[in-house]
Amino acid sequence: MPHHILAICLDSGDTLVDEGTEIKDETGTTLEAELIPGAADLVQTLKQRGYKIALVADGPTGTFRNVFTQHNLYHLFDAFAISGEVGVSKPDERMFITALDPLGIRREDYGKVVMVGNNLERDIKGANNLGIISIWLDWAPRRSKVPADDAEVPQYTIKTPLELLSVIESLEKGQ
Repeated sequence: MPHHILAICLDSGDTLVDEGTEIKDETGTTLEAELIPGAADLVQTLKQRGYKIALVADGPTGTFRNVFTQHNLYHLFDAFAISGEVGVSKPDERMFITALDPLGIRREDYGKVVMVGNNLERDIKGANNLGIISIWLDWAPRRSKVPADDAEVPQYTIKTPLELLSVIESLEKGQ
């Protein structure tokens, strides 16, 4: 059965990766880091269920290659929009377009795409501005937990990565 949700965009830092565990080199590229509990299971389960997964993340390209290869997840992503390559950071719409174009998702179908992130100003605002379903992961203490304006208000809030699965199931049922 085809999915109603066409793609799932995931941020990296404090969404999948625990930023508090990052070991960086002199250029600021993360060499290794631990994942948030449940993050690996989330990515693997989404892939097993047949979802297209895009990484939409701000930072140097090497960071994501290093960390997701370390945890044997890199190959599970279908598309990447990395600010170090795109030349802009979220909430710039080019980050989201860069992730969704290779997946064949047209702009009129962005309402069938999910973006999960920890940063209201970047992840949630960027998704909301494009009509993408915004899901805020309120896990880490490192970012603001208060929306600065209506564009930063998430459509859904989860506390752990694995809670995303029940949100996706509800979206698939049209709830």
